[in-house]
Amino acid sequence: MTALTMFEGAKAQVSKRVSEAYVSCVAKFPDQVGSKESAYATAVVFLLFVTAIAHIVRKRRLSQATARPSTPTTPALEKAASKNGDAPKTQGREWGKWPPSDFRTPKPDPYPDWSVEHTKPLPYRPFRYGPKYNVTMGLRSMKHVDWIELDNHYPRYHADKARRIKERGHKCCRTAPEAYPAAVELLEELTDYLPARYPSLYRRTAVGLDNLWSRESFDIMTRPLPEDPIQTCARLVQDDLAIMIEKPDSQYYLLAGAVLLPGFWRLEDKYGMPLSEIHTSGDVPQFREKLEKGMLNFFRRLKPEEMVARNNYFLQVDDDLGWSWSIGSEDAPEVSWSTAEKNRAVEHHYFRSERQSLRRLPRSGGVVFTIRTYFHPITEIAQEDYVPGRLASAVRSWGDDVSRYKGKERYGEVLLEYLDKKHQEQVERGLDLSREEEVRAYPY
Repeated sequence: MTALTMFEGAKAQVSKRVSEAYVSCVAKFPDQVGSKESAYATAVVFLLFVTAIAHIVRKRRLSQATARPSTPTTPALEKAASKNGDAPKTQGREWGKWPPSDFRTPKPDPYPDWSVEHTKPLPYRPFRYGPKYNVTMGLRSMKHVDWIELDNHYPRYHADKARRIKERGHKCCRTAPEAYPAAVELLEELTDYLPARYPSLYRRTAVGLDNLWSRESFDIMTRPLPEDPIQTCARLVQDDLAIMIEKPDSQYYLLAGAVLLPGFWRLEDKYGMPLSEIHTSGDVPQFREKLEKGMLNFFRRLKPEEMVARNNYFLQVDDDLGWSWSIGSEDAPEVSWSTAEKNRAVEHHYFRSERQSLRRLPRSGGVVFTIRTYFHPITEIAQEDYVPGRLASAVRSWGDDVSRYKGKERYGEVLLEYLDKKHQEQVERGLDLSREEEVRAYPY
């Protein structure tokens, strides 16, 4: 029970007792008007005192509600990841060798009332109030049933992926020989999972599965497979996919991927790199200082029975889901925010959020990333209660390194002016800021 609840209850009880005392006093001493008034005045003073205390408690509670923690994470996951795991003996196996696990992914229940026409994207809004922006892995536990998220944006994603596979599949989809068994295993996992989770979209067949919406059939049994298995996986889901394989040096390498809708990075730039180099080559802020050790140890100790998720977000100043051309041509030797037009109108600003899941494949031991992008105009999400104020505070909390990484210099002025305006409009129409935590908790 909260202090506020206790004081509200006390106030109600005092009010009731004051009324009872007043009635009793009048009944017993009808002629003692002075005594009656004196007793009543004392009770009223006490009631006002309790009310004042309740008001102070309420005020403190509201001030605390707006001071949210700035680290969107499950601390136990990251704390555990930073311990042990530095020697092969902690794994009970040699680095680069994975004894197959007997774990089997549980069959998921069907997604409730899922429809390719009507099921809207989940409203992930994974940004926190300032004044401080903490760089963390931001991991949280998730259930296997929630592994893949599909919604009514599926037709666009399916079409964009098919087009990009045709135009540049050789650059966006690759599997090294060492990762081929893991890519096949991933395809098998999706073939089991999708018809069970989304039975109105996929149907299991004797040799694979059918897409009931697109009328595609996928044969995963015939050898050789008709295409790279990671590319087939990409056709089935809205996510981009990557598989990290452990080598004898204990490092995890990106050796299979279907990265068709990345926005800001290219598989060909990262393919074959170890985990640390993938991040340092992309100038991920504070990776060495705050992320590297915990991330490496987390990968080494991840079990097939476990699954985790994390969210991130970016701003984009063009409307291309596949590749953000404002940072340069996808085929340019180098790309950067320096090429983006500065202060484009807010109608060109898009909110790009990723929901990533990580799991270990039980048979091969490969670690699978699913990277589901959510892509919406800023003018759309800013209509949602609480979002413009919280996003403006989050953007202002970025340090110089994060600001450079996210390209703030190219759009910050226009974006913040717009968000501040929309936030003020919400406040003026009576939005109760104290209720945000109960209405829109992280990562929504």
